Amino acid sequence: MTDLIENITFDEIKINDSAAVEHTLTNRDIQLFALVSGDVNPAHLDESFARNEMFHKIIAHGMWGGSLISTVLGTQLPGPGTIYLSQTFKFIKPVAIGDTVTAKVTVIEKNEEKKRLTLECTCLNQLGEKVIIGEAQVIAPTAKIKRKRVKLPIIEFKDEDKHDDHCILQLTKDQTLQPLKIGVVHPADGLSLIGVNEAKNAGLIEPVLIGPENKIRAAAESVDIDLSGFEIVSTPHSHAAAEQSVKMVKEGHLEALMRGKLQTEELMYEVMSKRRGLCTNRHMSHVMMLDLPNYPRPLFVTDGAINISPNLSQKVDIVQNAIDLYVKLGFGLPKVAILSAIETVNEEIPSTLDATALCKMAERGQITEAFLDGPLAFDNAISEESAAIKGIRSQVAGKADILVVPSLEAGNILFKQLALFSGAKMAGIVLGAEVPIVLTSLTSTAAARKASCALALLALRGETE
Repeated sequence: MTDLIENITFDEIKINDSAAVEHTLTNRDIQLFALVSGDVNPAHLDESFARNEMFHKIIAHGMWGGSLISTVLGTQLPGPGTIYLSQTFKFIKPVAIGDTVTAKVTVIEKNEEKKRLTLECTCLNQLGEKVIIGEAQVIAPTAKIKRKRVKLPIIEFKDEDKHDDHCILQLTKDQTLQPLKIGVVHPADGLSLIGVNEAKNAGLIEPVLIGPENKIRAAAESVDIDLSGFEIVSTPHSHAAAEQSVKMVKEGHLEALMRGKLQTEELMYEVMSKRRGLCTNRHMSHVMMLDLPNYPRPLFVTDGAINISPNLSQKVDIVQNAIDLYVKLGFGLPKVAILSAIETVNEEIPSTLDATALCKMAERGQITEAFLDGPLAFDNAISEESAAIKGIRSQVAGKADILVVPSLEAGNILFKQLALFSGAKMAGIVLGAEVPIVLTSLTSTAAARKASCALALLALRGETE
């Protein structure tokens, strides 16, 4: 195919001149038609209709076959400058996805006075069988036109029904696990309850709603959720809900907690209480598991929610918590990138010193079951090309499974940016407490909350491969 398209003028065209184009029908062609036309008739898009002959006659013939003939007329014969006047079609045989169709036009009549052409139009399948026949009338150009061929944009399709399905949900489907008895702390808004309801219906959790009952019921009514199958433990306010939820864990009534509509600090104040909280010998940290459309594996980011500016000893636990979760999920030994602004050690950037220390601690067995490297900048942590350009050679650079950020600010900005700009699907939990804690943003989607419940379920009792 040349970079230029050039027409054939009326005077240059002779009777029996012809041109053709060949194309194979794909599901993408049908999706493009639906995108441009707005036609979302299930008969056009549901795969169950793909075996129906009438489906092929309507879509492949009317839309697709006609467009191929239009392509020949507009780009080859006569080409640029052609004015399409009329078209008739007769559909002879069905066309299926995977069929290759050759659309051909042949000049059968010329009108000198009006500069009009009548063209015979035929579409043949790969067996040489006629699938469409008809005639087209056009006004042919009288002046030569040569134009640079326009490069069409690349269109990326996203299946919205599947887009909300985080990869973690597939892991739960691969195992038979008892639903998680989880306390949902102050679910006094519709979004929290939608996420909880979806997770419950998926068999991931057995929720106990803890908070002001009147607010919870009002929120459920606003999103049309029936609470008849839910256990509700009423409390006067959100702080009391946080306190009650921790107490129920300590008494063995709950296996996990989930944040509803309350601030992180309010929930974690009770969880981290030295006297009545859920502390262990491991420092608590948040792990976000991201499912990115353009990254070949799940990407874990820690810590963007709990530890504001962690010191070195706290970072050891932050790293080990993420590693333990990764291994628990059956992914093997992770490649852990300790992030900073640069990939060299600089005493004026403390995170580079911490990264160096963490890597040495891993060598000495103070951090286990992972490969560590750092400091690494974000680009050379996830891009092999960037790592190669910088001359970085390691098991981790360009292939990171876990990103350890230097501060809460950096982590929070990073995973929200990946979600909003890159289409990442999120699931986040707190580890290091006596039980896993589902902790997502107040603005997180119901899908993210459902995926986070799945992550907590697997973190507690998933089967490591």
